[in-house]
Amino acid sequence: MSLLNPQFLQQHFAHMAGGGGTETFHAEYNCYSAIFLTDRERPNVENGGKVLLPQTALEELAEHVTTVMLFRLKNKRLDRMTHVGVFEFLPNTDTSCFVPSWIMRHLLLEEGEPVECEYVTLPTARFVRFQPQSKDFLDITNPKAVLETALRNFSCLTKGDMLAINYLDRNYELCVLELKPADAVSIIECDMEVDFAPPIDYVEPKYDTTSSLSTSTPKSNDIPIQGGTNTEQQYPNSLKATTFMPFHGRGNRLDGKTKTKEGHDLREQQTKLQTAQMLNQQRGIPNYEYEYGTLQFIHNPLRKNKDGDKDSQNTSASETFTPFSGEGNILKQPKSQRRQ
Repeated sequence: MSLLNPQFLQQHFAHMAGGGGTETFHAEYNCYSAIFLTDRERPNVENGGKVLLPQTALEELAEHVTTVMLFRLKNKRLDRMTHVGVFEFLPNTDTSCFVPSWIMRHLLLEEGEPVECEYVTLPTARFVRFQPQSKDFLDITNPKAVLETALRNFSCLTKGDMLAINYLDRNYELCVLELKPADAVSIIECDMEVDFAPPIDYVEPKYDTTSSLSTSTPKSNDIPIQGGTNTEQQYPNSLKATTFMPFHGRGNRLDGKTKTKEGHDLREQQTKLQTAQMLNQQRGIPNYEYEYGTLQFIHNPLRKNKDGDKDSQNTSASETFTPFSGEGNILKQPKSQRRQ
């Protein structure tokens, strides 16, 4: 026997009743989790907020209900309740209903414990705020898209519900913190705003601003140590803050061996030469008189000799460059020279 589709029945009953009637339904069923379903062909009701009710409920609903079928499930022993939709009606006469496992945990129900089922009418949702129960939910690339897909299996939401959604073979629990316009709303064909609160185990990262400032600002009482091999000690603080120093770190061998004396002396000479070059380096001065839209061709004059123009005039002719002043040679000798 095939299962009965509640969507077709809702439209059929609304057409027969003409949109009126008393919408009352109250029953009590033995509640079981969905793992007790024996028919393998039945859809998985774990990923959603809908329940399976017996056919006897359908017979009573046909006389009263003309709108969307939403129900309030209540554990009278602990006074805990939630709201659900109906997935299908089972073609049997048993007084049993099957619900997802998260509803069993939320209502604190034992297998086979009675639960009160009552038909209700809920307003349409406008706003909902969820709180993930684990910070692992933040690893999802697009949580709103995942939640939108998961909520297609729900008909209504209740404030305080602990929903369980499955994504990539992993279950994530979400607590319903806030709902508008009521504490229980319908999410069927609605346009609602979704917001997320920080997870309960989320810790805001702390940034230490004092340590970053102390490392970037040079201290005034630092005195450079002369004669060492560490270039960071040889450079003055003003040079560190304003001048780029390439390869200023210390060298170490991959095999762990210490440096030889020759290599140590060579490294020390290179460090001193590099330090002198850095000290002689001057930063460029910006042109504050530059006009937008103009091109400037800067010409640097040639450096003069130390002894002046007199020494340049006394230079010998042999030291002066003369083009095409070399001697010519041929690879192949003339015949007259070969005979000799």
